[in-house]
Amino acid sequence: MQKLVLIRHGESTWNQENRFTGWEDVDLSEKGYEQARQAGKILNKNGYNFDAGFTSYLKRSIKTLHFILEELDHLWIPVEKSWRLNERFYGALQGLNKDETIAKYGAEQVLKWRRDPNEHPPAVTKDDPRYPGHDLRYKDLTERELPLTENLGETMDRVLPFWNERIVRALRRNQKVIVVAHGNSLRSLIKYIDHLSDEEVTNLEIPTATPWVYELDEGLNRIRHYYLE
Repeated sequence: MQKLVLIRHGESTWNQENRFTGWEDVDLSEKGYEQARQAGKILNKNGYNFDAGFTSYLKRSIKTLHFILEELDHLWIPVEKSWRLNERFYGALQGLNKDETIAKYGAEQVLKWRRDPNEHPPAVTKDDPRYPGHDLRYKDLTERELPLTENLGETMDRVLPFWNERIVRALRRNQKVIVVAHGNSLRSLIKYIDHLSDEEVTNLEIPTATPWVYELDEGLNRIRHYYLE
C-alpha cells in the first residue's frame, strides 16, 4: 500500500475577499499562513514524511507547500512546480466579487461557471492584462496552451498528463508524495482517481489546507481516502 497526500493551498487574500482568482497570483492571507503551518503540524503529528513535492506556479500554493515542509523539517526535498497544476483559468471572472457576480448573472449561472465540467466562464481577450501570455512565467507555453477561459474538463486535460508523467512516476518509484495545488486542479485529480461523475465532481467541496490522504494499491488504484485533522 502507498499513500498520496493532496492539499489545497491555505486561504488567499482573494478567498478572504470572496473574489474569483484563477491564475491571478495573489498571496496567502494571514489566516492562510496559519492554515499552512497547521497542516504541517497535523502531518507531523501523524508521522508523515515525504520524498518529493509537487505544486503550481502560483505563490499561494508554493508558499503553502513551503510552510508545510518547514513544519516537517523537510525543506530539503525536491519540489517540482508546473503550470499544469495551476487553478482553473476563470477568464473574465478573475478579480470579480462572487456575490456581485451572482447578483448580476444569477446563482444558477455562476454555479455552472464555477463547477460544471463543460461550462466556460466569459473569456478574456489577448490584450487583457489578465491574459497569461503577458506573464514571464508562461513564456514557454504555446498559444494553444495559454487559456482565454477554461472549463473543468479542459483543466483536467492539462492536469492529467502531469499526473501520469511526473506524479505517477514518483509513486512507482515508491516515493512518498505530497501535492499542494488548487481547488479545481485537485478536483480534476480526484475526479480521475475516484471515477466521479460530472454531477459528483460539481458537488465536491475541498477545504483549504486540509490534508486529503489516498491509500493506493500496487496498481495505484484507490483503496480508501480520508482527511487528516
